[in-house]
Amino acid sequence: MMTHHFKLAAALALPLFLTGCVSAVDYSAANAGFASVSGTTLAATGKDTVWIQNRHDAEAAKSRVKQLMTRKTIDADTAVQVALINNKGLQAAYADLGDAAANAWQSTMLVNPTVSLGLTGIGTPGLVAFKAVEGVIAANILALATRKSNIEIADAALRKAELAAAVQTLQLAADTRRAWITAVASWETVAQLNQAQAAADASSELAQKLGETGSITKGRQAREHVFYAELAGQTAKARLEARLAKEELTRLMGLWGTDLDFQVPNRLPQLPKGLIKRDMIEAEALQRRVDLQMAKLDLEATAKSLKLTEATRYVTDLEILSGFETERELEDGEVHKQTTGNVELEFVIPIFDSGQARMRKSELAYMRAANLLAEKAVNVRSEARSAYQAYRSNYDIARHYRNSVVPLRTKIEEESLLTYNGMISSTFELLADSREKVNSILLAVNAKRDFWLSEANLAPAIYGGGVGAAGGETEVATAAAGGAGH
Repeated sequence: MMTHHFKLAAALALPLFLTGCVSAVDYSAANAGFASVSGTTLAATGKDTVWIQNRHDAEAAKSRVKQLMTRKTIDADTAVQVALINNKGLQAAYADLGDAAANAWQSTMLVNPTVSLGLTGIGTPGLVAFKAVEGVIAANILALATRKSNIEIADAALRKAELAAAVQTLQLAADTRRAWITAVASWETVAQLNQAQAAADASSELAQKLGETGSITKGRQAREHVFYAELAGQTAKARLEARLAKEELTRLMGLWGTDLDFQVPNRLPQLPKGLIKRDMIEAEALQRRVDLQMAKLDLEATAKSLKLTEATRYVTDLEILSGFETERELEDGEVHKQTTGNVELEFVIPIFDSGQARMRKSELAYMRAANLLAEKAVNVRSEARSAYQAYRSNYDIARHYRNSVVPLRTKIEEESLLTYNGMISSTFELLADSREKVNSILLAVNAKRDFWLSEANLAPAIYGGGVGAAGGETEVATAAAGGAGH
């Protein structure tokens, strides 16, 4: 009897022996993993982000947004900060982070044992109620033996979820900054087109009066009228594009209702005096790119899964059953009881499935992750170089328009005014030179916009979050007669 008791105690203690050490990470915390996201966001953007999980958090975020929006005309930094606090899609991404933390928490839990009880001999003549009672406790040994590996895999999944949340945060910050730049540049274009339209209006009105006196032909008169009409259409289109650009900014900031009453500046900031030096931008990107770290984690997690598959290739289900059996016998009017312990081992015999297919799938998954990591490293280097090249080139282009093209057009307009006052040139020649100057100013605005967009792409190229267009394609649209446009 003592031997049976020893076996039963050893069987019941086996699950405790196999549990191993538990990770020190507090997966059960409400904001598990968010500190990493917040730190990455602060380093890349200089802005903080919040994870709203209750009414108190929501009220605090709402109050802060209202405080930030107190000044009706907002700058790019304010727009980015509001978006990081108020965008609901970003909060959904943080919920995915919480789900990964819950999965990691679940992986630390011990596998619940299965308990079964049975009665035999019910209703047997001569017994009060039953002949024997049996009890069995079943524990999955394989799950217990692989528990440490499963925790490591779940922890890697949590770290990947942290990086994914950081990528979405950086993406939102970069998109918001680019949307602000586009909106401001659009309104600056509208302002310049309004000035051009005033000159076109004067030209059209003069042509109307001269046509009435017969001083110019109907063809010349129609040419001035059509220029005014086309410019009016271009101005209306530019105004629509400016409104849509502001709506895009509004969506990214998560604003609605009374919060829509805000403005953006009508002019982009002037070009900086010097450029940011990023001679080691490739090395910075390889060290800090969040999406590259995600690819490394994928490879790490796949390697752990491959080892786990290899370890469980032949044994896919292994359970130990420990229990007891108590028999009752009625003899000479007395009930005699005898209890014995038992231990059973259940497992699947790999006759038909030797695990080769599962091993092959795991090996291919590993090779896929390794190749994707190598490709990502190549792309990160290229994106970093492209971002910095666009930044430098767009600065030179914008400075060229500011320092050379626009001053020359201004000089031509001034000389044209002098010849007009000296009755050497006609009014139409003066107006044509004014229109050409406006066109050059529009090209300068677009070049300045391209520079600021390329500057906004530097941080995503280094930290991740989606690198936008490199810029450098300054839009040129000339009117049919005179060369104005945007």
